[in-house]
Amino acid sequence: MGLPLSSFAPERTETEKEIHRLVRRLAAHGLLEWCLGGARDRQPDVIIEPQIPDYWPRVAPVRASDVLVLSRFAYLRRRGNDLVLESPRAGALFRFHNRKLANAVALLAAPRRMRELRRQDDFPNNELCGLLLDCQILFKIEPERVDALRAAEGDSNLVLWDFHDLLFHARSMEGRHANPQGGLYSHAGLIPPLPAVRPRWPGKKVDLRKLAAAQSRPISPKLLRDRHSTRIFDDERPIAIAELARVLDATARVQSKWSSNDTGVVVEYAARSYPSGGASYPLELYLGVSKCEGLAPGFYHYDAGSHSLVAISVPPQQLEALLRGAQFAMGAPGQPQVLITIAARFGRVAWKYSAIAYALILKDAGVLMQTLYLAATEMGLGGCAIGTANIDLFAKMTRIEIHIEGPVGQFALGRAGKVGNP
Repeated sequence: MGLPLSSFAPERTETEKEIHRLVRRLAAHGLLEWCLGGARDRQPDVIIEPQIPDYWPRVAPVRASDVLVLSRFAYLRRRGNDLVLESPRAGALFRFHNRKLANAVALLAAPRRMRELRRQDDFPNNELCGLLLDCQILFKIEPERVDALRAAEGDSNLVLWDFHDLLFHARSMEGRHANPQGGLYSHAGLIPPLPAVRPRWPGKKVDLRKLAAAQSRPISPKLLRDRHSTRIFDDERPIAIAELARVLDATARVQSKWSSNDTGVVVEYAARSYPSGGASYPLELYLGVSKCEGLAPGFYHYDAGSHSLVAISVPPQQLEALLRGAQFAMGAPGQPQVLITIAARFGRVAWKYSAIAYALILKDAGVLMQTLYLAATEMGLGGCAIGTANIDLFAKMTRIEIHIEGPVGQFALGRAGKVGNP
């Protein structure tokens, strides 16, 4: 039946201390769930499922005078036969078996004072409210700010996020959820795979092959056709810092700067060699270096304005986790020599664009990945695009909140050991 959370503190005996250490280790690997309410002979009212490895339930203090409201990023949904309350900002989700309790929480769609909630028959008790506050599913507001909930919930960077954008970012990357992810072939045996080439539409066909061959100055396809993904790198001959500098210069260096008066506000622009929605250029490159001749192993930010690398101090185990994660994502036998994490300053795009901000950022990331591929191919280097990254690990390494700046993809770069898969 488990142990009550209160049994872990204070630790009175060596046995209790040992149990505490064991439970902490289990929690760090996401092997524990936490139960609220319910008698021993029936289901708990609520089960808390950790979504990040280091989640530990904490009950934030709640006073009778506090005004509480649901986060605009929180949502209730059906998962199988369960009703689940979650948020992309939360370290855990809440699985409700007591539907009346879920209804009571739903009443907090509008701000309510705690003393008012306590008068209700299905009051979500102090403990549950405190746990939801700690997970940022609920938040406190000052009474005078009830008409400005979006601004009251967090800093100005959070104001810029639409609900669906933050949800997609957190759920499509690693680090802020416990869902299966990657090439799992989840639907194999249920539906057949789609063909590689779409079946042709009926109707008259215009053959372009003869026309392309007859052109006097055809577009050279060699660089595009030679492009391929390399997952095995030659660690006996690692990439050199001069080659890395050439790749960064060709793909990400600031080429020009200008300002424009947009709706009465002066906005700065700094163009790179790839296209960007609205010339926003929100992408930043962070380099995890394992092997690079002339450059010490470590974690660096590429300053695109001055064409320089700035070292960022991180614990060795975090750099190792970053490189190992990329190795696993590629299914490679070894780590990349240089791992480029493509991060986005989300507010750079969201300040202007509504509803499509995150989609534009992903499009930018895609064209930057192709630009990196072409530069690597031109120089005889190997590269491999990686469509995921651990946003929680990146936040720990940079000490930047996930909603301010975070990864939207990665690119492994180095000296190719042998030709990889296309």
